[in-house]
Amino acid sequence: MTPTAGPSGDPGRHETPEERADRRWTDLLQELRVAQMGVQILFGFLLAVVFQPRFAELSDTDRNIYVVTVMLGSATAATLIGPVSYHRLLTGRRLKPQTVAWASRMTVLGLVLLFCTMCSTLLLILRVALHNSVALWLVGGMAVWFLACWFVFPARALARSSPSDGEERAGPE
Repeated sequence: MTPTAGPSGDPGRHETPEERADRRWTDLLQELRVAQMGVQILFGFLLAVVFQPRFAELSDTDRNIYVVTVMLGSATAATLIGPVSYHRLLTGRRLKPQTVAWASRMTVLGLVLLFCTMCSTLLLILRVALHNSVALWLVGGMAVWFLACWFVFPARALARSSPSDGEERAGPE
């Protein structure tokens, strides 16, 4: 669709609420596919760890980190798969704009949980690999990098954009 000037002279998309919801849902599904694939691979890895012979050698602290990591991974998977279930149960009830808004919030929450899961996984792996406090520093550095890539850079781009740079700025996709 070629952008044309709207009633107030602003270029942009001219969509009905339903068309916007359909487009946003398609965009969100693509984002969820990427996140879900990563979570499923990570979660599968975490589930297999407990069955490795070396697991019995872990310290109590490392076992506790493992349990927390598995619980975080489980919560992450549930949160990132939740929008698909929500959509499936509400399909055909003319609630797509609300479904998209809810699914978008769940996706952001899923990313926060994925951040926690990734940091916890790194902590466990690096503690076992390094056996020293360097692991905490490395995880801290990676946590800052994840935060920057996933949240800070997009927030800066949003803060620097003007309403005419993109779509409406009211609320999450």
